[in-house]
Amino acid sequence: MPARITAPIAAPIPARPRSARVVVRHIHLWLGLSVGLIFAFAGLTGSALVFYPEIDAAFSPALRAVPDGTRPPSWQAVVDTLHREHPARTGAWRIEIDPSGGAIPVRYYTPKETAGRAFAPMLLWIDPVHLTTIRTGFWGDTVVTWIYDLHYRLLLGEPGGIAMGIAGIAMLVLIVSGLWAWWPRPGGWWRALRFKRPAAAIRRLYDLHKLTGLIGLIPLLAITATGVVLDLPDQTRPLIARVSPLFHMPALIVEPVVRALPVDRLIAVAQRRFPDGALAWIETPATATAPIRINLARPGEPSRRFPRTNVLLDPYTGRILAVRDGLADTSGDTVLNWLHPLHGGEAFGLIGRWLAFVTGLVPSAMLVTGLLRWRRRSPPRHRS
Repeated sequence: MPARITAPIAAPIPARPRSARVVVRHIHLWLGLSVGLIFAFAGLTGSALVFYPEIDAAFSPALRAVPDGTRPPSWQAVVDTLHREHPARTGAWRIEIDPSGGAIPVRYYTPKETAGRAFAPMLLWIDPVHLTTIRTGFWGDTVVTWIYDLHYRLLLGEPGGIAMGIAGIAMLVLIVSGLWAWWPRPGGWWRALRFKRPAAAIRRLYDLHKLTGLIGLIPLLAITATGVVLDLPDQTRPLIARVSPLFHMPALIVEPVVRALPVDRLIAVAQRRFPDGALAWIETPATATAPIRINLARPGEPSRRFPRTNVLLDPYTGRILAVRDGLADTSGDTVLNWLHPLHGGEAFGLIGRWLAFVTGLVPSAMLVTGLLRWRRRSPPRHRS
């Protein structure tokens, strides 16, 4: 009987390992389908906030009625108006000085009406000519401040800020993974940077997606990274302090006397200390034994609206008690000082603000083009 001949059993072919680029593309895809929606939401709300003081004023008839360029007869007159019209509010008032003049914005940080909220100061505006309060409200009650809280902390207070900070880290991974997945091989740069107009629709979607991301790459990285640090101050400040010490204004107590000096005289003392400083904020004493703080904006500081040059004075004698030179900060404080101006574009003036506004629209464009391309490539069961 002839021997049976059996065919040898073929050994299974080992699965080919995925390349790093394929893995990164999958990470980018699934982050885009999950975090991408939050990214688009943060970008759109951020764009709306770039010009939020101007938008808020445009929708207020009371503020529009005050002509630009009008100024009060003195800053002491403004302080007297606040004390006269709000005698029960004995804490510190923060008076903002807009270089263009007009209605004077003021904040009161400890109103009893919002005592249970983490950040909800009273906001009011003073008519510089008639010296009367022409608008009053609380943070979060106006449209722009509500959007601000939504953008910053999802209306959830500190837990919302932590959630947005963690989401921001995922957004940074999303951006970097997209760049890695796109990065062309040697000799492929021209092809990678082209927009292929006559190609199929799915290819044009890909080209729109990649070119939009490349054009907005640098500002998007800067805005997202600064947003993470702003959302996670308790986690990031200690790390920065390990590398460079951070400034802490000393706690100061003054001896009260019968009458304080006029605010304008104290401002003059502060400006003699920093002759190149433009008046930005006046913070009145919080108690009878507290100093007055004068904030000055100096050339070279990244933020005109929130400068870091501060002078603390005895309101009764005019003696300078402590100063902070915003141009002589440590490297750690310099990093912190640039966060908000970079995030909102203020550091580069009006052009920077418009750049931040346009950059906020990029995540939505990326989400739409990426989602449309994914739906065209995926079978129906994957889309569901």
